[in-house]
Amino acid sequence: MSLLGGVRPPIAVLSALLLTLAAVTALGLGRVGHDRIPEAVLTSQQQFAEDGAIAMRASVDESVTDLHRAAGLFSSGTPVPADAVLDKVGSVYQKWRGTAVIEIGSGKLLAARGENLPLATIDRGKLSEKGGLGPRMVRLANGETRLLSFALLSWDGRPQQLLVASRSLRVPGISLGQFRTIAVLDPTGAILSRGGSRESEQDLDDPQRKAAKRADGQLKAFARTAAEKARQHPLKAREPGSGGFPGVSGSLTGGASNGERAAAGYATLAPAQPGESTGAGSLGLTVVTMVDVAEAPSRGADPLFGIAAAGALLVIGAAVVALLLGLVQRPLLRLFLESRRLTRGELQRPVSVPAYGEAARVGHALERLRRQLLGAPQGTGGPATPRRLRRLRRIGTRGLTAACAVLLLAWSAPLALSLNHADSKAVIPQQIVNDQRERTDTLADRVRRALDEGHTDLVSVASLIGDRTSPDQMATVLERTLQEHPRYASLYLLGADGKVLARAGGTPHHPAGKGPGTRAVTVLNEGGKEPVVAGYAGVPGRKGAAVAGEFRVDFFNSLLKRPGLGEVRVVDDKRRTLGGNTGYRAFEKLPSERLDTLVQGTGARAGASLRPGALLDRDGSGVQIAAAAPFNGGGVAKSLNWTVVSWKPAEGLAIPEYTVQNHTVLAGLLGLTAAAACLGWLHIVVTRPLRTLAAQAEALADGERRTVLYPRHHDEVGAVVRSLELIRQQLQEQRKRDSAPLAGRN
Repeated sequence: MSLLGGVRPPIAVLSALLLTLAAVTALGLGRVGHDRIPEAVLTSQQQFAEDGAIAMRASVDESVTDLHRAAGLFSSGTPVPADAVLDKVGSVYQKWRGTAVIEIGSGKLLAARGENLPLATIDRGKLSEKGGLGPRMVRLANGETRLLSFALLSWDGRPQQLLVASRSLRVPGISLGQFRTIAVLDPTGAILSRGGSRESEQDLDDPQRKAAKRADGQLKAFARTAAEKARQHPLKAREPGSGGFPGVSGSLTGGASNGERAAAGYATLAPAQPGESTGAGSLGLTVVTMVDVAEAPSRGADPLFGIAAAGALLVIGAAVVALLLGLVQRPLLRLFLESRRLTRGELQRPVSVPAYGEAARVGHALERLRRQLLGAPQGTGGPATPRRLRRLRRIGTRGLTAACAVLLLAWSAPLALSLNHADSKAVIPQQIVNDQRERTDTLADRVRRALDEGHTDLVSVASLIGDRTSPDQMATVLERTLQEHPRYASLYLLGADGKVLARAGGTPHHPAGKGPGTRAVTVLNEGGKEPVVAGYAGVPGRKGAAVAGEFRVDFFNSLLKRPGLGEVRVVDDKRRTLGGNTGYRAFEKLPSERLDTLVQGTGARAGASLRPGALLDRDGSGVQIAAAAPFNGGGVAKSLNWTVVSWKPAEGLAIPEYTVQNHTVLAGLLGLTAAAACLGWLHIVVTRPLRTLAAQAEALADGERRTVLYPRHHDEVGAVVRSLELIRQQLQEQRKRDSAPLAGRN
């Protein structure tokens, strides 16, 4: 017999699959919901820490790039006094706590601004080595840690100078809410900086001090664990198949107190793309966020549900297998034995005819052939096909297979379609809604800062273009800026009359014949296929002229691609879409009125500033979490009145109700798959060949002797076909023997 053919393998595999599925159903359903903190909350903390790590990495790299670019622009011109360099840098950038210029050869301090820098810690002899100008951390006398960035000032005929800038190691632009703590760790796990609700213990009563002390101890414990895990290789740290964040990240749970349990996320300062090398990534820093989460009571599926579903499957599976064994496998094996007996010449005992379907038709035909082998006339040898068999001819094994499929469908379909659906009863943790709001606010701040930093770059370039700068020199400066900052699609110098004096990059979209507008950042090409965001910075000494930079749309869209936020859109003050992390049409409206109302609500002033908002929407299509955050804080981009909106379906969250729903649907789909695979297999290898066999056997019993019968498969049906072919040959020999005496008489 064939290894995969025949009637036995499909039925045996179906039995094994149904037993396995019953065990999986009994064990898998009813065991969900025992964790006090849902997995979705822990995943949200991990993503929160990743946001902080991305923001800090981008800020550090941007600071290093800005310092190098400023030094390069100064070095490309005539020599400038050290005080003038620091004054110009300080007027353009306000991100550094202290700056200084020293002469590399002698170590002499030429100028300084802001806080005192630990210049004695700089080894000037190693600046020329590979990575010698990379950022590094130093500790001040008061115990605080600063990050130093370096750039070279070089002019012909003058000693080389070193431009030094310091900044704190706080994570910029992260919305923490009221109860979250964030910290930056060094490779040993020491806390370099921290912020959030536990930052100060002043004006606290005794219970609050105890809570603060407990939080400090928990944060230090998280820091030690996170630093140890951060030493792993990123590919080994993440689960197989996971992607997104290129560094090491994860979540941790701590101790419980007063019905709350500490949850933390951690993430390393990884480069934007795997394999890249940046100054921030070489520091070995890790960002840790911590928040107390209310413990949820155990909830999920009733344990008896899984047992009941498994028991029902065992009963239905036993009935299906019994039907297939009793009405398909055993009759077919009996036909195989009876046909072999007839080919061996054992014709005295009548054929044992099955009572159902095609097997009964084949058995009846074999009985007629047995009688013909005993001498009955051709085409006779027994009664005609009974009426009962003619009525069942169109049903037979095919109808039995369909009935078995209906039985298995009756168990699988309710699980896959209706049972344990969670939309009406799912309890969404408030922490997830809060995290959606705070992460959206962080994303809005990230986009606003990107616009502000872009405008600052334009101001820096404009300050270096005087009234005597030639167009070739202007183009050189613009081209260098375009190469250093991929956020721009086009850079150009725009005259007061709207004429483009010099440009780099793509074709300008500024309206021809119009001078620079009064707004520092604006949107061009309204109503077009693609929104164009442009920034303008006036050029000193060139009345009415300005350096214009058009931002790439892909640059903004890349800022919005953060896992766990769902769909994200940037909308203007008219709530028209300007950017997004998925496909969208420029200037289209938001997809629902609830989102539109949410944006309007966040745009209403609450005191001196705008506040982000969030909602949990339960409509007919399911549960949805949405958040909106308007541009807040300083900078020129705030005047745009843009808002970042995010929304996601709750059914994708790893909370008990949806986990039970997913497990239930999975069990139903597995049942459908097992039934379709095994019954389809049985139909292909048994049902269709058996129907063909019944027609061939009846034709042979009716006197058709010319057609040679070939077996298609080496299985039970094929064996019966081979036996019929031998019987056909025996009948032909018998006819020749019977016709020979008649020929002799003639």
